Amino acid sequence: MTGERGFLGLGSNVGDRRAQLQWATDQLPLHGVRVVRSSSTYDTDPVGEVLDQPAFLNACLEIETDLGALGLLDACKAIERARGRVLAGEPGYVKDGPRALDIDVLLLGDAPFRHERLTLPHEQATSRRFVLVPLLELDFELRTPEGASLADALAQLPLDEGVRREGPPLTVG
Repeated sequence: MTGERGFLGLGSNVGDRRAQLQWATDQLPLHGVRVVRSSSTYDTDPVGEVLDQPAFLNACLEIETDLGALGLLDACKAIERARGRVLAGEPGYVKDGPRALDIDVLLLGDAPFRHERLTLPHEQATSRRFVLVPLLELDFELRTPEGASLADALAQLPLDEGVRREGPPLTVG
């Protein structure tokens, strides 16, 4: 498979966190997404509206796909749902709450994308250490489609968001 190069952010703070991320990585090819490589995994402090919850395990994946932005989003949401994820607008949804699996489309291709369901680059791609640290591990020269350096974005962030290397990359292939 060839296609557009992209990057996904994975996170989990329920159950066996690493097993959740590995399961998602293994599911992506079944949905038309080739996983090229994985970052290391990072133990990260919760951020957002719900801080009293277990730490997350995060990783980023470099991918290739022909699905396009909305098709890739649909594939990620289907994988999340299969792991019991309650999505925004559904009963029981808690913004920034605990979850077995979270998959975010961070970047795809060389152009920005705007739709009511998805904005690329992801709105938090340049403002969260738990996204930037594993993303830059995959490609330190990464830039947004507008040309902004992600390494420069990371350098501008405060150091108070806890991001600690937890383990090796997820298994790809």
